Amino acid sequence: MCLKDKVAIVTGAGRGIGAALARGLAREGASVVVNYSHSAGAAGGVVREIESLGGRALAIQADVGQTNQHESLVQGALDAFGRLDILVNNAAVETRMPALDVTPEEWDRILAIDLKGPFFLSQRAAQRMKAQRSGVILNISSVHDERAHRNNSVYTIAKGGMRMMTRNLALEWAEYGIRVNALAPGAILTDMNRDVLADPVYEARVVSTIPLGRIGSVDELVGTAVLLVSDAGSYITGSTFYVDGGLLL
Repeated sequence: MCLKDKVAIVTGAGRGIGAALARGLAREGASVVVNYSHSAGAAGGVVREIESLGGRALAIQADVGQTNQHESLVQGALDAFGRLDILVNNAAVETRMPALDVTPEEWDRILAIDLKGPFFLSQRAAQRMKAQRSGVILNISSVHDERAHRNNSVYTIAKGGMRMMTRNLALEWAEYGIRVNALAPGAILTDMNRDVLADPVYEARVVSTIPLGRIGSVDELVGTAVLLVSDAGSYITGSTFYVDGGLLL
């Protein structure tokens, strides 16, 4: 249990990748704050699952796109578990539309959750981590921080920004003992893409671009995440790890 006595916040952890990461960190001994925005029932289910296996978890509602809700999320972790060692910035949204149709309102909505929110929540968490001279921030990015995606421009722009955010925060906060890395999934089956992947023609087209020849599962991201937030990754900072079945090749 390489995360014994550690405390983690995982944003957007009610379902999909966030839920898998919350369960995975808990299996390694971490106490986990399961953050959610709207899916209270799903987040409660993740908490009960962790507790049924002997772990400690708590669901806390906060919209990471609203910076005035960040303090209650971080303080909730401190009140419940006494410290904060790990922040996983996972919560994200995307709206697929041609770039010519994107409105300022849609731009602001996506950037608030996918980039602005993670930056300022990281800042809030780092203020606590600085005081204890240790901490890890893991940003869940995407292969689309590197690869353009037709009709999905705002999401890819946000993820490109997250890649540089990861590097810059790692540079600035290393002196405080804080490591910052990113995990960039490829084609992973989640609630966000389940509908489009239900189209067999589209799924076949995606699979044809993946050397391993299949769509990945959320559980296949957990091992890399544990490496990056645990002492096994103690000399890794400022890096982006692509878990994509070779898609970027």
